[in-house]
Amino acid sequence: MDIEGYARHALLRGEDGIAEKLAERIMEIKDTDRQHAIALAKAAVEEARATLDVKGDILSPITSGVTMGQFGVGSRGIGDFYAHEKIAEVIGSTKAAVDSTHLDDSGAVQMEGGDFLIVTIDGIHSRLSDFPFLAGFHVARASLRDVYVMGSRPLALLSDIHVADDGDVAKIFDHVAGITAVSELTDIPLVTGSTLRIGGDMVIGDRMTGGVGAVGVASSMTARERAEIGDVILMTEGAGGGTISTTALYYGMHDVVDETINIKFLQACEALLEKDLDKKVHAMTDVTNGGVRGDAKEISRTAGVKLVFEEENMRRLVNPRVFRMLENLNIDYLGVSLDSLLLIVPPEHEQEILETVQNAGVDIATVGYVEKGQGAELVVDGHRRDFTPRFRESAYTPIKKMVGDTTPSDFEAMSKAVDRAAEEAISKKRRLVEMLGKQ
Repeated sequence: MDIEGYARHALLRGEDGIAEKLAERIMEIKDTDRQHAIALAKAAVEEARATLDVKGDILSPITSGVTMGQFGVGSRGIGDFYAHEKIAEVIGSTKAAVDSTHLDDSGAVQMEGGDFLIVTIDGIHSRLSDFPFLAGFHVARASLRDVYVMGSRPLALLSDIHVADDGDVAKIFDHVAGITAVSELTDIPLVTGSTLRIGGDMVIGDRMTGGVGAVGVASSMTARERAEIGDVILMTEGAGGGTISTTALYYGMHDVVDETINIKFLQACEALLEKDLDKKVHAMTDVTNGGVRGDAKEISRTAGVKLVFEEENMRRLVNPRVFRMLENLNIDYLGVSLDSLLLIVPPEHEQEILETVQNAGVDIATVGYVEKGQGAELVVDGHRRDFTPRFRESAYTPIKKMVGDTTPSDFEAMSKAVDRAAEEAISKKRRLVEMLGKQ
């Protein structure tokens, strides 16, 4: 609970008795007496009032009138992809070899000598805040995946941990233990990080958030834009990570979480790098949030090709216990994170790659091909179907099912508001750069 944010909204609405109402909320969550709660509430109101009417270009916030939840940001669907395209516009043109415009798993800059520095960051799954070790394990694995799929062996990990004011200090240790479990299994060190409270004294509760980053170096890359007409699409087995764990936890199927605890994806990548087969791969990605549906859209858009997938071949690569859970809960397995490795390769290298990954103890199969066109299609029982992502990824918890995944009727109006906000942000950046450039 952000008590300063609560106070600011109450002031804007012109409510009476804000401090008393806020004190009641504080006592509902925080183990404190009424006197301290009122004092804290009054301090929050004082700070909120001081920032209601700020002056100056830098201090004036840009608003769109569209909330993150309404637009589906972070939900790995149409709204989220749209927002990320706008982020790329705000960032603008860069000297990077791979930047945000590529919608790739990691970014890359070319160094002197010709090698590429690969950099990535992944946030922990928000619903795993109460399960720090699991959150740490899955986010560390995700970060390493994002470096591997660029054709690079990761060299180091870094972490950022934020715990709210009332969170137990042990959350930090539990979380770091989860990260370093992956670190020790892969011999990739966690070398630095940051540990802070969420919002300092102004956020009460025990929520945890943060992320894990990874870096690597590659002589060549397997970025998504390299997918070509005539390529074949391969996919490894997958049991999911943070998303599948969240589904299992919040539907009371806790034993399914155990299926997600593995490093098979990383082992498959190591096997490919060991034989320099990454240099024979056009594109690699991990099937994460948004599922194969989301990855197909991003690859098609970036490479300017159409991807065609065989549903039957993908189905058998999903961990059987995970698949049964998703089927029983009526969750589309193609719209959630499976943590599978997706490879787009020239057909002449198909067999060698299949055998190499299989010999590493990881199941893999050919699941599709690349052809001329745009978008993606799914072949089911011999018939082609549209394979575009929905507004949000598959609803995989009770709350997400309540929210739904259909596109809002006012999405076009919201998109225009988001467009205007992005344009304002770009203009604001340019004004500051121009001002400082004249000094």
